[in-house]
Amino acid sequence: MTSIDKPTTTPDQQDSHTSASADADAKAVTEAALSEAFGGVRGMAETILPGLLFVMIYTINQDLHSAAIAALAVSLVLVAVRLVRRDTAKHAFSGVFGVVIGVVFSMFTGDAKNFYLPGMLYGVGTGLAYIVSALLGFPLIGLILGPIFKENLSWRTRNPGRKSAYMKASWAWGLIFLAKYAILFPLYWWGDTTQFGWVVIALKLPPMLLAIYLTWVFLSKAPAPIDVFAEMEAEEQAEKAREAAAGRQSEA
Repeated sequence: MTSIDKPTTTPDQQDSHTSASADADAKAVTEAALSEAFGGVRGMAETILPGLLFVMIYTINQDLHSAAIAALAVSLVLVAVRLVRRDTAKHAFSGVFGVVIGVVFSMFTGDAKNFYLPGMLYGVGTGLAYIVSALLGFPLIGLILGPIFKENLSWRTRNPGRKSAYMKASWAWGLIFLAKYAILFPLYWWGDTTQFGWVVIALKLPPMLLAIYLTWVFLSKAPAPIDVFAEMEAEEQAEKAREAAAGRQSEA
């Protein structure tokens, strides 16, 4: 094959390949950040397992005490496993805290439905926080993910494309949360305890997965984050270089 016959890559094809590679990298980075922020598959399993065990046991024997103790026990085991393996335990600890509050509410009132009430109130508050933060120009998703992307708050003043993505994501989280609890609260007041518990479990992950997916979509299309940590390190190195140069000049 002569040089004329050899396939060549045009500049447009090279640019297209580079752009596709950059998009893939951006999506991978976004996926990793979302997994870190929300616990990934394991974190979600740890979130749903105590409540699932509670409703299963209560469905079988209608005994609030045994269901509450089982839910608390499994949440403590999940934390212990995290600690033994020296993994990040923040998601498991938050799960334990939520289970403890739910157990206290349900045991104190003697009503199994109240096991879910603290989490529902927290969910409504969180949904409102997402919307209010977006209205104020400080979208909560940006505050959560900014440190993970190493951009801190640079997106607010230096990266308007990312601020817009965070605004959209915060609105999505807020509306999805509020829609979820608009379904649950009427069932809490008027539904059967066992059926209500199963509905809570059924609605545990799908709304969160939808919110995470929409966040991924918005951020994947946004400009790359500004790594302020790298900027600070570069500035420190430049300052050290200037000091070293000044020292050599004074010695000369």
